[in-house]
Amino acid sequence: MSDSAKPRHMRPFVSMTNKTKALHFSIAEVQSRMDLREPHALNLEYTRTMMGFLLFDTAPDYIGMIGLGGGSLAKFCYRHLPDATICVAEINPYVIALRDEFAVPEDDERFTVIEADGADFVRTAPRPFNVLLIDGYDSKGLPKALSSQRFYEDCHAALAPDGLLVANLHADHREYQQQIERVRHCFHDAFLLVEDKREGNSIVFAQKGNPLQMLSPGPLRRPPSFEEKTWKAFQGSFARIMSALKENS
Repeated sequence: MSDSAKPRHMRPFVSMTNKTKALHFSIAEVQSRMDLREPHALNLEYTRTMMGFLLFDTAPDYIGMIGLGGGSLAKFCYRHLPDATICVAEINPYVIALRDEFAVPEDDERFTVIEADGADFVRTAPRPFNVLLIDGYDSKGLPKALSSQRFYEDCHAALAPDGLLVANLHADHREYQQQIERVRHCFHDAFLLVEDKREGNSIVFAQKGNPLQMLSPGPLRRPPSFEEKTWKAFQGSFARIMSALKENS
């Protein structure tokens, strides 16, 4: 492919306060935000909700991610799920170039960031994913290639038996309902929508194979790899997921 034929990507920029560092494509929207005092913490609520896959799989072996951004989910999983292998696909080389700004770990035997189109990433996955996290927004929003019926079918095919798809959708997107129905079409009854009307993010959980298991409400046992403070930060997000499960039971 000639240089002129290569897709052009917008350069993101970084803003800072005395407490946070954020990644932007425009000043009006935050793509990712990091607490300078706790660079490995999840600063945005929707990312904590996406980690709700732990309710269904507490120890995934292989995690795929589409969209690096500031690396919040990637470095959190790397730190707190030490037995997981993690591969992140990011199409924008300018985003990848900022990984050191956001303390994203260097590649090693269980963590890799690759420059790749997310749709190609799932279509050519060398091994099945136990968890596939999709947060692939660019400067124009969610690309069509990451929200088509074909894409979700490829995601389904790329998952291991009982594997989980977790996708971040924006409620104000003009094709929001269509995106939800596309996921539902692929996963049938194994589908859960957790909406956060305050922030406008909706997190879709979908499981390959059997319907999502109904979980009993109440406190969950903290995994040994999670500090108590870190685990407590998830309780509000997990409660919303449990509430959504009850409503769909």
